[in-house]
Amino acid sequence: MTVADCPLYVAIIGEIGIASLAVTTSLTINFLRKPSATKDIIGKFTLLKIGKSLVVGEVSLYSKGDDKAVAYVVGTYSILSLK
Repeated sequence: MTVADCPLYVAIIGEIGIASLAVTTSLTINFLRKPSATKDIIGKFTLLKIGKSLVVGEVSLYSKGDDKAVAYVVGTYSILSLK
């Protein structure tokens, strides 16, 4: 979960700025296959929608050195203004 949530959060703050707060409202993980014996998990993320009050992103998780995803994650974040 951390490998998916952290990069999405950082990308969102990079887009909307530090004057706002992004709060995870939903994080859905679909486990696709067992990871390889390596303990390293790599995430590749994309922000799908950046709105005024919600941001949606996706992350594919991979075992290091394997090109088949082990999990697929969709996260939705609520945007709150700190002003």
